[in-house]
Amino acid sequence: MELEAGIWIAVSLIVLYLVWETVSPILSPIILAVTLAYILYPLHERLAKKTGNRVSAFTMTAILTLITFLFIIGFALWINDVKSSLAYYINAFFEWLLTWNLPAAVYELLQKLAEDIPNRFEEYVLGYTYSLPKLSLQAIVMVFAFYGMLINARAIRREVYSLLPPENRELAIKLLEKAGETLHSLLRGWLAISILKGVFTAGGFILFELAKPGGAIAAGIFTVIFELLPVFGGWVVWLAGAVYMLNSGNVAGAIVFALYGIVFISPLPDILLRPRLGTREKGVNALISLVGIFGGYLAFGFVGIIIGPVALSLLATLVEEWKEVKVKSAG
Repeated sequence: MELEAGIWIAVSLIVLYLVWETVSPILSPIILAVTLAYILYPLHERLAKKTGNRVSAFTMTAILTLITFLFIIGFALWINDVKSSLAYYINAFFEWLLTWNLPAAVYELLQKLAEDIPNRFEEYVLGYTYSLPKLSLQAIVMVFAFYGMLINARAIRREVYSLLPPENRELAIKLLEKAGETLHSLLRGWLAISILKGVFTAGGFILFELAKPGGAIAAGIFTVIFELLPVFGGWVVWLAGAVYMLNSGNVAGAIVFALYGIVFISPLPDILLRPRLGTREKGVNALISLVGIFGGYLAFGFVGIIIGPVALSLLATLVEEWKEVKVKSAG
């Protein structure tokens, strides 16, 4: 009996290893597909009521496919300009930030980020620049995974709940609910609005001729990065653009661009949209969110922005559950 159990354990480990080796190269596009499916699922549900589940999923996947391959074309055309502009913006920001009288621990963290973010971004860029076919393949995986997630969302939910252990079902449900709460706050709150702000920032920089397409895309990415930070936000980027126009003597342009920034970037979108979508402060402790985002990024790359906060929020749930058990035991 023990021999049979040992054989099954060995076979299971081998299967798990082979599955991991198969999935790990495409893990990032799968995580991205799950993220997009989670963000857009409410829209899919509303559309599915009118057109049907498959037609809705196919329509949204077709739109995502078009956007994805337009992005790849733009990536190939402007990547060097984007890389240079983004590195310049990031270095300038951190140089300014490090001039503040900050606590030693915060200063060291910022210094680490100032060194790591441009280097890691350049590694990603160089890796994909020399392997556009790989990027295209990952895009195809993402698109098909996105379609599969939308079309099978309810079945996947049923399967997940059916696999919960009966003896710890209550705790498992709490963990799932906490993960859902974190994802809702992080993705449908912060990420959705931040990306929207980044798009409007890039469009504004092109419209007001503040930068070429590569520099405008970098400004949009930088807006998303700023939205990670407490106190700071997208307003820093449009304010910098307005100040640049003002120093160049274009007073009218600076005023109009400032109004554009207020309406489409910050703070008006925060006032109008965040109460409807929810903010991460409501669903996730701000410190956990911030540490999870930066720590996850440093550990796992860009997908860590999603993994980090979710992992920390699950840990917080386990700690709270352990406290409740201790209190009950003491009582």
